[in-house]
Amino acid sequence: MDARLEKILPLVQKPGRYIGGELNSVEKDPAMVDMRFAFCFPDTYEIGMSHLGIKILYYLINEREDAYCERVFAPWLDMEEQMRSVGLPLFSLETGTPLSEFDLIGFTLQYEMSFTTCLYMLELGGVPLLAKDRHDLKNLVVGGGPCACNPEPIADFFDLFMLGDGEEVMMDLLDLYKEYKERGASKEEFLKAASHIGGIYVPSLYDVTYNEDGTVKAVSPVGDAPAVVRKRVVADLDSVYYPDKFLVPYIDIVHDRAVEEIYRGCIRGCRFCQAGFLYRPIREKSVSTINAQAKSLCESTGYDEISVISLSTSDYSGIQPLLSDMADWTAEKKINISLPSLRIDTFSDELVEKLNLIRRSGLTFAPEAGSQRMRDVINKNITEEDIMKSVRIAFANNYATVKLYFMLGLPYETMEDVEAIADLGKQIVDAYYQNPDRPKGRHLTVNISASPFVPKPFTPFQWEPQDTKASIEEKQERLHELATKTRLHVSSHKSDTIFLEAAFARGDRRLCQVILKAFEKGCYFDSWDNCFDIEKWMEAFEECGLDPSFYSNRRRSYDEVLPWDHLDNGPSKEFLMRENEKAKQAAVTPNCREQCSNCGAQRLNGGKCDALLKIDRGREAV
Repeated sequence: MDARLEKILPLVQKPGRYIGGELNSVEKDPAMVDMRFAFCFPDTYEIGMSHLGIKILYYLINEREDAYCERVFAPWLDMEEQMRSVGLPLFSLETGTPLSEFDLIGFTLQYEMSFTTCLYMLELGGVPLLAKDRHDLKNLVVGGGPCACNPEPIADFFDLFMLGDGEEVMMDLLDLYKEYKERGASKEEFLKAASHIGGIYVPSLYDVTYNEDGTVKAVSPVGDAPAVVRKRVVADLDSVYYPDKFLVPYIDIVHDRAVEEIYRGCIRGCRFCQAGFLYRPIREKSVSTINAQAKSLCESTGYDEISVISLSTSDYSGIQPLLSDMADWTAEKKINISLPSLRIDTFSDELVEKLNLIRRSGLTFAPEAGSQRMRDVINKNITEEDIMKSVRIAFANNYATVKLYFMLGLPYETMEDVEAIADLGKQIVDAYYQNPDRPKGRHLTVNISASPFVPKPFTPFQWEPQDTKASIEEKQERLHELATKTRLHVSSHKSDTIFLEAAFARGDRRLCQVILKAFEKGCYFDSWDNCFDIEKWMEAFEECGLDPSFYSNRRRSYDEVLPWDHLDNGPSKEFLMRENEKAKQAAVTPNCREQCSNCGAQRLNGGKCDALLKIDRGREAV
């Protein structure tokens, strides 16, 4: 351990964030590998260590004898102060190596408000912030994750982005990097070659021009760079790499349990939901694969809880046989199975029967809108009858804690739609106390989370404006007012951060200068309320001659060139337009199991999509 680190650890909160050496961490001799990869999560250790992507890619890269992947998280403010006081640069947890000594520096971009934290980590690690200032084939800064679907607001800081699933494209990238490093090639030569790997976008190889009104005129490739970059899709989740062990932290993290992914994609078509479209086409694991992987993870980590995850767990075609098979060994070992994403319309007596075989906590549902009209606008495809039927089933099975997710400021929303959220919550409360078989003396807890809507790329609402700050705050106030009259507990998000999130989500390359300016003013950890400073951000926008409302609160026309039009993440633009038009009419589109809506995502997987899967998912003994 570096003497400087040893000196400052007693002076900071949670020193376990910074020492590494956790169970199942990978140890290698850095001198014996050809490439060193720093996997950076632009947030604290507790959040980053909860992320599944970092767990998968960490072990995948380390399976290679020629590469060493090490973890780097953003040090909290107290640690930053101490590091700067003793001249300690940002370092990896595995070997304590400064960030500036790595060949590749990879950031997972999970949310837009982490963009300045990426700059914070680079600066603290002694790495030049702008890609043009990093001249050698070293300190190559790469990005991936959902925010890479529109990376234009941070294009100046990154050398390349990986679009889509990372398991295969990461291996292709490392193979190419090793080849070009060994031959002593230039960074420019490498980037030109990398641009021809499927799923890799090199922003420096594209010129952006603008119209007089500030909209994008064109994004034009330079040289032989592809005109359109298509995301990578892992076709077979049964055969793709999945670790048989996880890092086990010394301290509590946000999601401190084993995690088993059961499928990618979503059969639903909720028009506000970026993930539901971004992760298409649907690909499922077999029951036998899930069961084997879950069992292995619990054995290698000692966790007594495993979370079975996807965008919609109960939409997995083999959910009931899966829970039965998992219960065979989890009950014996007293391991809890967590189902964090259940759909209201698939919550049934049969599913509850399976849930009763395992330890359980409260239930979480996401109606998203209080009125039927708004649920049809967003294509939620659930009715009030579905909602009430599900909560009655839950109450009949002794559930007494329910969390409900809603959104405020959705396109075409009125105040009556907001009031309908409270009305629905009251109906749920009444249903509990009208149940004659409820446990006596046990009170119901209904928690309502109301998040402002953010228009995102690659959704039917990508053209729609975000509701104004004043309007959102008025709706929040009205919902809180109504909630005080019932047994509802309402939490809502601050509108300032949501306003900027919309700007970055739909932004163009000119926002790079704003992000850099804001960072220079001290903006980072912007997703944390105690760190976020809207005034500094507004100063940065003003000094750069840009208006965030231009990005957040403006309706886009169908013929406008969007900053991300040169990137293909699956669903076609024509399909998204059709869905937007249907939203205006409050017309619904059936889920993918009922009817294929021809979204176009399946073409990225050779025409294959598991949404209409009718075959037996397999239940071989594990």
